[in-house]
Amino acid sequence: MTKSPRSDIVDTPDALHRLTDELFREPRVALDTESNSLYVYREQVCLIQVSTPTQDYLVDTLALDDLSPLGALAAEPGVEKVFHAAEYDLMCLRRDYDFQFVTLFDTNVAARILGWEKVGLASILSSEFDVRVSKRFQRANWGARPLSAEMIRYAKMDTRYLLPLRERLHAELEQSGHLEEAYEAFAEVTTVGPHVSRFDPDGYWNINGVHDLTPAQQAILRELYLYREDAAKQRNLPPFKIMLDSTLLELARRQPSRVGDLHRVSGLNSHMVQRSGHTLLRCVKRGLAAGKAPRPPRRRRPSEVLLARYGALRSWRKDRASERGVVSDVIISKDMLWALAKANPRTPEQLAAIEGLGPWKRKTYGTEILQVLKGLDGKRG
Repeated sequence: MTKSPRSDIVDTPDALHRLTDELFREPRVALDTESNSLYVYREQVCLIQVSTPTQDYLVDTLALDDLSPLGALAAEPGVEKVFHAAEYDLMCLRRDYDFQFVTLFDTNVAARILGWEKVGLASILSSEFDVRVSKRFQRANWGARPLSAEMIRYAKMDTRYLLPLRERLHAELEQSGHLEEAYEAFAEVTTVGPHVSRFDPDGYWNINGVHDLTPAQQAILRELYLYREDAAKQRNLPPFKIMLDSTLLELARRQPSRVGDLHRVSGLNSHMVQRSGHTLLRCVKRGLAAGKAPRPPRRRRPSEVLLARYGALRSWRKDRASERGVVSDVIISKDMLWALAKANPRTPEQLAAIEGLGPWKRKTYGTEILQVLKGLDGKRG
């Protein structure tokens, strides 16, 4: 006997169209995503959770070739999209489907603006709704099919309470006078670009312990690092599932010359030695022949004047955040501090020309920012 399809699992074009027809009639909907970054070389969105006030849905992105109906919803200004910590979700949805979001409410951003001490979703669900969420599936393989009943229940919890949470936060933002600030921050989140992971061939210099190696060992590490990346790409696995950094380091230190030597390297089992042993030995041989690894170009140190501006702005931001009882980047982000330090605006017009500094922040902090930068002139004089 064939099982009837679950109405809450959206895995056919017809079901997706029925869902989006329903969603377009809602003033707001809650959204979240699940990806598979721990299990593949190139991460992809595997599931999109959607909640209305009466129903939770799971959109199986792996079963659908065309998600443009959801893309139209993302771009619809008349429907507010409610996320918790939306930035990474939006980056992934833009990368995989070129979704462009407008009219956003981010419950994490709202909680931070209000100075809530704990802003993780699990903590908020516990304190606000007396709901306990298991962390068991945080590292689950969301690309596996079929999804278990437990995974389905877990996924739905990520959006089920976002709409009532949004109502509580909206009311508190309005009462505290921070609603305009919040919506400016939400709009900033929608401007994020796609999340694209790019391989850094010099990334082995960031491995903890690399600077304790000899030049020849560093050259071996480089060859092993490049091999691991190529193997990860070919086998569609994240690099750490090919070999851990600690194993690369030990191979570089030991400089094995025979297959038998590989069995003494922690992190290498017999299967790995059988499969890749000769390739690893060739990496060691190439590294020894190179003698030393090329150093990446050093980043130019910012000028003392620029560092002084940044330091003064950071001190001002810290004091402002302390007064409000929020973390510092609620006031202004670190990237914006650098942009301000580099631009060194002198007038409100110059301040307005800095991309990403919205009207609310200019109105609230603009005069203070200009005073901080102007105050440095006297100190240098």
